[in-house]
Amino acid sequence: MRNYPVPDGPVWHVHDDGVNAPMDHQRVISQLNVGLGKLYYYDKAIALEPLPETMIDEGQTSPTPDLVLYDPVTELMPIIIEVCHTRGQNNDLKKVIRLIEDDDYGIQEGFVYNYRTNEWLRYRKGDGGVASASSISELVGLDLAQFLNL
Repeated sequence: MRNYPVPDGPVWHVHDDGVNAPMDHQRVISQLNVGLGKLYYYDKAIALEPLPETMIDEGQTSPTPDLVLYDPVTELMPIIIEVCHTRGQNNDLKKVIRLIEDDDYGIQEGFVYNYRTNEWLRYRKGDGGVASASSISELVGLDLAQFLNL
């Protein structure tokens, strides 16, 4: 029988990666996921599957938007949604624009929702770096704000 050394200190180590996901942030993601999920899984009313916190490219380390709408036929994510508070809004909008314009992920439409101000911003491929104040997705023909009852 072999004797293994007993570690000094805790056996389990927790790594805090600084994730900033307050309950209000998670609540918005949950409500969008449930509303869109009902339309996809049960009503079969939309062709895009909502997936929270999903890597854009499973083959390599890639950005992970708060919610993506995934097309299982093309295996692309044509819509991404970022949820933020006021201090993070500009960074999230820059991230959405960069992912749509600079990267080849097939994203056509992105949204940033500020849960503190209840403000939606939409950016579509080719919008020239300028977002519009809108929660309406032209790709799925829905007003995303309808799923939030905060």
